[in-house]
Amino acid sequence: MSGWEVALQLELRGITKRFGSLVANDGIDLTVESGEIHALLGENGAGKSTLIKIITGVHQPDEGEIYFGGRRIKDLDVHRARALGVETVFQERALADQLPLWRNIFMGRPVSNSLGFLKVGDMRHATAELMGESMGFTSAVLTPNTNVKGLSGGERQGLAIVRALHFQAEIIILDEPTMGLSLKETEKLVKFVEGIRAAGKSAIFIDHNIFHVYSVSDRIVLLDRGRVAGQFQTSRYSLNELMDIMREVAATGAYTEQDRYLQGRGTSEVTTVSSEERA
Repeated sequence: MSGWEVALQLELRGITKRFGSLVANDGIDLTVESGEIHALLGENGAGKSTLIKIITGVHQPDEGEIYFGGRRIKDLDVHRARALGVETVFQERALADQLPLWRNIFMGRPVSNSLGFLKVGDMRHATAELMGESMGFTSAVLTPNTNVKGLSGGERQGLAIVRALHFQAEIIILDEPTMGLSLKETEKLVKFVEGIRAAGKSAIFIDHNIFHVYSVSDRIVLLDRGRVAGQFQTSRYSLNELMDIMREVAATGAYTEQDRYLQGRGTSEVTTVSSEERA
């Protein structure tokens, strides 16, 4: 990405969601640009899952506005979110182990002719092309008829990402995709995530471990107790700097990343948010 000269894909303004007396999301502002890998970090209970359910139409916010492509969307539901190009890649449970790759690719959206008969050959051919061009599978051992159970964890996540791209997803939500993956498999997954950016699409990469998202993310959003505690362009911060900020937020409920960033460039225009102001 070069700067911020890209089309706005998703914008959340003042999103608040309550469950009784619990405020799960509190006035969240968030933007996801086209071609951007956007990491969403936070401890358990930070509000990540609730926010994603709002973006995907599972929950409706109590307050706030949602925009796709600059157009405000009211009463967003799951069907409309998918029509707008939002796809979620869950952990391995999203795939059917006992079914072949081609059936998993077209699960729920099969190709059929005018009489309603499945065009199995077309789906197998399309899967073979996706395996070679998008997934990088060149081994003769793996074919469209290979069952998903024969894939590694990283390959399974890659299959789900490729499926989303094939069906013209604009924003792909990755729900803690590194869960249970080895270092080698996580590296495979990162390559698939990079393919999302290369395709000009966007991703929201949800995780609790900054090591998994730093190398592939353009921007990191840190959630803490239902609020956005900070947004950071990874090109401006080292991994160690971001780890220090995350520790500070976890310990104090406050962030001073703008202090650090602006003072390092010799400017007095500093914005600081204290724990009292955020409470």
